[in-house]
Amino acid sequence: MKFLWLLQFFLCLASRVAGKVYGRCELARVLKKAGLDGYRGYTLTDWLCMAFYESHFDTSLVRYEFDGSTSNGIFQINSNIWCEDYKHLQPNKCHIHCSDLLTSSIRDDIVCAMKIAQGPRGLGAWMSWRENCDGRNSTIWLDDCKL
Repeated sequence: MKFLWLLQFFLCLASRVAGKVYGRCELARVLKKAGLDGYRGYTLTDWLCMAFYESHFDTSLVRYEFDGSTSNGIFQINSNIWCEDYKHLQPNKCHIHCSDLLTSSIRDDIVCAMKIAQGPRGLGAWMSWRENCDGRNSTIWLDDCKL
């Protein structure tokens, strides 16, 4: 029985869609279409800036944290609270598996990031946004983008 579960798990991982590195303007269009421009008072450039400093727009990026958790995908969503990695007994607040955040489709990532942004810290939940984007002129993120 345990073997069948492991086999199913590895087949699932092997069959997932590969990650993708988005171009800046391409990601801007996707995020705008998803309704992030103005969401919770944050501009599209806030979201682009944060995604750049978190992952350089790479959906397949996984960072291993000192506490044993992982940060996953284009927004580097952490497994301690937000997604399921089968290692932590924390709440899976976005109701997704962490590997779902590593595919070329970022629909799950966007929905989870919106949930995180609803919290009391908003985009401030991401240290990279606080350090690199908050209060800075970020209009350059949309230069030459045709939205």
